[in-house]
Amino acid sequence: MLAVALGIGVLLALVGCTATEDCVAPQDKVSQLLQHMEESVNLEEAANPSVLLAMNLAGGDSDGPIHKWLLQEIKEEAVRRAQKDMTSGQVALHVLALLSSCQDPQQVHALEQTLNLIRVLQQKTDEEMAKLEAEGIPKTTLYSVGLDTLALCLAEAGGAQGPSVALAKQLLNPESHISVDTQAMVALALACVYNYVELQDVQDLLREALWTVSNSFLDEQEKRNGMIGNIYSMGLALQALEATRKFYAPREWDCAQAFSVVYAHDYQQPMAIAQLLPALVGRSYLDVAGLDCAATKNTSPGRQLPLSPVLGTHGIPRALIQVHYSITNTLQGKHFHFSTSVEVPSDSTLLQVMEVAAEEDPKTFSFQTEQTSWGPFVTSIHGLAGSTEDRTYWQFLSAGNALDEGVGTYKPQDGEHIQAVFSTY
Repeated sequence: MLAVALGIGVLLALVGCTATEDCVAPQDKVSQLLQHMEESVNLEEAANPSVLLAMNLAGGDSDGPIHKWLLQEIKEEAVRRAQKDMTSGQVALHVLALLSSCQDPQQVHALEQTLNLIRVLQQKTDEEMAKLEAEGIPKTTLYSVGLDTLALCLAEAGGAQGPSVALAKQLLNPESHISVDTQAMVALALACVYNYVELQDVQDLLREALWTVSNSFLDEQEKRNGMIGNIYSMGLALQALEATRKFYAPREWDCAQAFSVVYAHDYQQPMAIAQLLPALVGRSYLDVAGLDCAATKNTSPGRQLPLSPVLGTHGIPRALIQVHYSITNTLQGKHFHFSTSVEVPSDSTLLQVMEVAAEEDPKTFSFQTEQTSWGPFVTSIHGLAGSTEDRTYWQFLSAGNALDEGVGTYKPQDGEHIQAVFSTY
């Protein structure tokens, strides 16, 4: 971790940004994170469009085997699944990844087929908006609608202004409790649409929403010594502040303070790195449509296929720790509450704790997961599954506070009590 070796004063000097200059991280930090992200790519898993997007924005090797594999897989995945079981947000991410690779999302060629991905995105966005207007909530999430709006705007496909108005009203609604990463994604979308809007009342609405969000981020950063949201929402928050400078001007952004928070964390989660990297090179997702794909881009060491997982073990036995784990449902069906204590090696993840609990008492603590771009996501515990229709999910807490990492990366401490609570959103 860089924070161990570098004092805050050095970190601030390394950022190299002032109120009138772009914030850009040291090249060695960018290269280190790029390499870690590229090494996370696994041929056995679905390609993550956010990784390709970050590689393109941060100057990854566009001629390397990883880039070529990601691009081809993302095209094939779009042709196979976009019209069937992809959410609108997943389609939007594929559009952004293709745009950043100088590919036309209206003509995606793969598997001997050609797909107009923009048309699919527009259809799915229309479905989101229909439910948002009828019920006050979208089909999936406001985050996804923000992604949809951003992708439609950057593709200059039309259809972005309507969703942008609805999103701006959500941001300005004092009763809306919107997470930092959702606010940041929506702000990026609104900043894009603002550049194309001709109607004065719409422009005024977007400006007010962007002023409100960007200033709230700056206020939070000042109050929390650089932090905005949590360490995993920092990437999108920094992108949003980079992209909305004119909306909080003449106020100045102390980007050095924000970057120092980022440097003090040892990012391992590929998706978190993918969202952070653009901000570290002074860019945001708004830049995807203007990249020069012909330019030589190779700031990372590169890597040859085939890929293989890195175990990272030194063969030294680890001490055992005890973790208390409970599962609770007071929402649906027959209510239940079960607790157990398990012993696992130190440095184990929460997922490993859950696996041990399930091995010791499968009738009670069995669970299921699905793989997402953020890692494994717990879909059900004790036979009770979350549902997008009911807006239910399993929330994990420690000392009453929601965990800011997923089960695949969070590492409980000795004696810690982890609660899994069936919840609504």
